[in-house]
Amino acid sequence: MIPILETDRLVLRELTEHDAQDVLNCFSNADVLRHYGQNPLTSIEQVKQIINNFSKNYDEKRGIKWGIVLNGQEGIIGTIGFQEWSTEHKRADISYALFPESWGKGYAKEAVNRVISFGFQEMGLMRIGAVVFTENEASNKLLTKLGFEKEGILKNYMHQNGVPFDTNVFSLIKDKTS
Repeated sequence: MIPILETDRLVLRELTEHDAQDVLNCFSNADVLRHYGQNPLTSIEQVKQIINNFSKNYDEKRGIKWGIVLNGQEGIIGTIGFQEWSTEHKRADISYALFPESWGKGYAKEAVNRVISFGFQEMGLMRIGAVVFTENEASNKLLTKLGFEKEGILKNYMHQNGVPFDTNVFSLIKDKTS
């Protein structure tokens, strides 16, 4: 069972099949996907399979994905999680996506901060990475503000709608003193 995480305004909880329509809405939205490197999702069945895979990935310690919910509300406003989780190498990559109506309100910063502390304190990570489209100004700014260091650029690393994009590679290394 994926642990529930809380912040002042948010609850990060396991995605269930009840979230399938919200996940479909999020990941079929062109604005959300513009800098995500994923084809649009097309059906509830496809989404339910993906949600079941999230649970399996967590059980197998390969990844973890939460739904982001506003405190006191039901439906999700986005997702956040780790993929490429390696317990052996104590690292994982973070990714997140919010519905456009939730952009610019500080929710991503709040969720990312909480997930970073969970990664370092509960998962035993020493390195959290992020791969971000160079054009994704909001995400590049957010990660920099949270202490991530830009390590370089990967040329033509991700494709969106058949178009290759360069990505920035970021890392946040656990402070040895904490």
